[in-house]
Amino acid sequence: MKRVKIKLLVAFSIVLLSFTAFTSADDKYFQIAKNLDIFATLFKEINTYYVDEIDAKTLLRSGIDAMLVSLDPYTDFIDEEDLANYRFVTTGQYGGIGALVGKRNGKNTILMPYEGFPAFEAGLQIGDVVTKIDGQAIEGLNSTETSELLKGKAETSVVLTVERYGQEAPFDVTLTRKQITIDNVPYYGMLNDEVGYIKLADFTTEAALEVKNALTELKSSNATSVVLDLRGNPGGLLDEAINVSNLFIDKGSEVVSTKGKADNWNQSYRALNFPVDTEIPLVVLTGRGSASASEIVAGVMQDYDRAVLVGRRTFGKGLVQSTRPLAYNSQLKITTAKYYIPSGRCIQAIDYSSRNEDGSVGHIPDSLRVAFETKNGRTVYDGGGVNPDIEVESKQYSSVAIALVNHNLLFDYATEFKFDNPDIGSARDFSLSEQDYQAFITWLDDKEFNYTTAVERQLNQLVLSAKSEQYYDKIEDQITELESQIKSNKESDLIKFKDEITLLLEQEIVSRYYFQKGIIESTFNKDRDLQAAIEVLQDQARYGQLLARAE
Repeated sequence: MKRVKIKLLVAFSIVLLSFTAFTSADDKYFQIAKNLDIFATLFKEINTYYVDEIDAKTLLRSGIDAMLVSLDPYTDFIDEEDLANYRFVTTGQYGGIGALVGKRNGKNTILMPYEGFPAFEAGLQIGDVVTKIDGQAIEGLNSTETSELLKGKAETSVVLTVERYGQEAPFDVTLTRKQITIDNVPYYGMLNDEVGYIKLADFTTEAALEVKNALTELKSSNATSVVLDLRGNPGGLLDEAINVSNLFIDKGSEVVSTKGKADNWNQSYRALNFPVDTEIPLVVLTGRGSASASEIVAGVMQDYDRAVLVGRRTFGKGLVQSTRPLAYNSQLKITTAKYYIPSGRCIQAIDYSSRNEDGSVGHIPDSLRVAFETKNGRTVYDGGGVNPDIEVESKQYSSVAIALVNHNLLFDYATEFKFDNPDIGSARDFSLSEQDYQAFITWLDDKEFNYTTAVERQLNQLVLSAKSEQYYDKIEDQITELESQIKSNKESDLIKFKDEITLLLEQEIVSRYYFQKGIIESTFNKDRDLQAAIEVLQDQARYGQLLARAE
């Protein structure tokens, strides 16, 4: 009898454990089913009884977006309508006229025709205002809506009605759309007799091939060192980051590893090809806008002591995204893994709460960062981007310069300058004379561009506080005197900040003659990052010291 009771007890225990395990495993799926059912019935009630008519698609999209934003900034829902734009981001390809169009002074304006494509070949210019597309007035359309009308299948035609400064009447331009592929490398060339320069703007398809071709041509032009510019590069395809890194490091070297929830994302990626050059002195320029794939390349070069990094700390995105197909031709771009560069560090910011206004990493306490070592034993840190070996202070523009840009006054003046001056010489050598700058100031006389300086903002806050605490009457005279002095100083700002305004205006003017390549060339002699890069490349003793282990 006792043996029977023991057997029954054991059997009961097994059943109880099985039931507990079953309910524990099923509880998660029950909660999912339960909340999906609640969501569906909730929406049904809102749709039926809410006092006003609702836009079902917008309301549901808000629910989807709110759910995803609770995860991280990079997990997104892509509906069928947005799929073409997403493919452009990842491939750099679309069917269209090959021009960047945006709002200037409330009008849809050509901001940059890309060389070699229909808009450029048809003679469209920066500053041209598009008023109609295929006879349809577009005055009330935003930039996205205008862009959609310009895109279409290759070999189809589109007619633009254009207004141009200096021409009284609008005119029509007929364009044949082409398959547009935006270059990952918009520019490469020699900075001087010895230093080559490659601007890598994206990591879409064939980015590595473009860098390889540029590097090969620079070496054939007798470049003995190279600057790879990754500033402002938001990243892109992981494979392209691996292949770009492979150009400078030995075949078989680990480039990056990824770790995720799913086992198939726990992978190590190595350089599969023979490099182009593992010895040529290399500087990589980085900035706050250098993210994702850019950070992989910069981090790999630093971890292998293959390059000196110059500029500012990178964005701090150490996450990998992939796309998963959903119903009705929609997709989910989802963060599936974190990536780790050869030293073992992940450059992902610790959290998303301490970010700068541009989204890049804010302050990360040293206590929250872990030290790692490069191949030569230099100390580097995880969490919060890749730190440069030579830090160059970021340029802070004055309030008056920002106002001139935001009010499109530099843009408008450059358009008129081009009309009055058919030729300016080379982009690299162009500079505004004192007489040119005075002509610009005179041109501004009848233009309105109000702006608030940092001092004015602080003074306004002081006035509010003084009034709130009933001190204003006692300091009103001093406040009035300060306001008068600030007004006087603002009138002289155009002279005080002449150098930075001139630099911005020169870039805008050069773009009218030499487009994207011209803008890049026009900065060569005044780019502080670039000058720091050239200096270290021409001082090989310092270059070697920066890459050697600190004693």
